[in-house]
Amino acid sequence: MEDLIKLVSEKTGLSKDKAKVAVETVTMYLKSKLPGSIASQVDTYLSSDKPTESDEMMSNLKDTLGGIYKR
Repeated sequence: MEDLIKLVSEKTGLSKDKAKVAVETVTMYLKSKLPGSIASQVDTYLSSDKPTESDEMMSNLKDTLGGIYKR
């Protein structure tokens, strides 16, 4: 999750603390909308420092989110 917090901070100019709140808020929102089995995987993925097969997907998501803030 630290990588995502850093990315949000860099792309938005928010402090690390505010970026952390933003990431946690979005994470909680997404988990509330997803089925339980998938929601639990969000926490697992975000808390893991190990590369996973979904890293490419997350990288694409980061690029997309980053692009939103450049507009």
